[in-house]
Amino acid sequence: MNIHMKRLTPAFLMRSLFKEQHRLRFKTKICRRCFSSSYSGPVLEEVPESARVFKPKRVAVLSKMTRYEFEKKRCKTFTEHELKSYLESKRSDYYGLLERHEVHYNSVELIRKCLEDNGIETRVVDRFHYDNETIDWADIILSAGGDGTFLLAASRIRDRNKPLLGINTDPQRSEGHLCIQKEYHTLSGFRKAVKNLLLGDFSWKWRHRIRITVAGIHECDESVELHDQQLLYPEHRFTEHVQELETCRNHVQVTGEEKRKILPVLALNEVFVGESLSSRVSYYNISIDDNPWTKQKSSGVTVCTGTGSSSWHFNINHLPTESVAEILNIANDCTGCNFPVANEEMVQEVARTFNSSLRFDSAEFRMAFTVRDPVINGIFHVPHPKGFAQKIEIRSRMWDACLVVDGGTSFKFNDGAVAKFELFDEDALRTLTFN
Repeated sequence: MNIHMKRLTPAFLMRSLFKEQHRLRFKTKICRRCFSSSYSGPVLEEVPESARVFKPKRVAVLSKMTRYEFEKKRCKTFTEHELKSYLESKRSDYYGLLERHEVHYNSVELIRKCLEDNGIETRVVDRFHYDNETIDWADIILSAGGDGTFLLAASRIRDRNKPLLGINTDPQRSEGHLCIQKEYHTLSGFRKAVKNLLLGDFSWKWRHRIRITVAGIHECDESVELHDQQLLYPEHRFTEHVQELETCRNHVQVTGEEKRKILPVLALNEVFVGESLSSRVSYYNISIDDNPWTKQKSSGVTVCTGTGSSSWHFNINHLPTESVAEILNIANDCTGCNFPVANEEMVQEVARTFNSSLRFDSAEFRMAFTVRDPVINGIFHVPHPKGFAQKIEIRSRMWDACLVVDGGTSFKFNDGAVAKFELFDEDALRTLTFN
């Protein structure tokens, strides 16, 4: 199978260490076999300096939904006192939620005022009013929140020339990995950011996004916000129905051209495909880069971009130092080598090297996939539990499955549905960083 990657397996790790076994002390930093440094495929071209002359006149600010707002929306008929009692019954801090709500909106007001003081027309919208008309109106989109708000803002931008800038409105509680540097999150810092923006003192940064094309009986289904997702079959696994379907499927041929639909959102971080109930086994067929289809059972599949390689993809695949030490001990027993497992500094450096290699640059023209908890037995096998690809197709054999984009928007993905994941230059997202 033509998988575009160096396999990140214990064998790969051991081969690397065999070359260094004569060194008993690892004070010299181990060479990082980072995909981004070894990748030789296409990347998006650099934006010329002349294109940095960017003086926006209209800015749309997408404000996040705070936890306080979310609870208020769920409990529409509650008075404030009833809401407080309800939250306290769940051991939630009502006053804490209200404080964070006020911190966020104070930040949003400061952003609005700073932009207007610089002669920039500003429109603040929430997620329910963030539509194509607003996006087309603005010269630049500014997300005010954390990474989730940034992902929501990015998912609906279709024009690769429409820039997106993220501001973390609560840096004490949120990492804001996709937002600009934390030094710009204060009032004086944001004023400096606006000044740098208008002076052109910044760099454009491209981030690839995944285009998803679906076909089959669910291709016209509308999206569902993830917090509204409901399980269709909360109790049953339908094993007998799967067996019946296997018998019938072999005699059915699809005739004619299937209807296909490009989903209205693009994935900046990752896409998850699997059963809605995590305790159920996900059953599907998968093809990587037009290679033969294989049937698999697992806990679902994730497909990510370079941007998402430091998020869920990283957390699924990273190795703790304890696992590295166990592998080295087994290697010593099996090979007679003498890796210095007692050297804690060395073990930590090996773990850091491996884990760093999981990340790759957001501009690289490839996706990384991971099969979560693959089922391996006499019937099912997963030859490549993770790897790189430029095209991935998945055919559902599931009963209550979903296709989730960036952890926020969900689409039905039940038996008969087919999804294709691809990258296109025209789908790339234009963001910026300050020098």
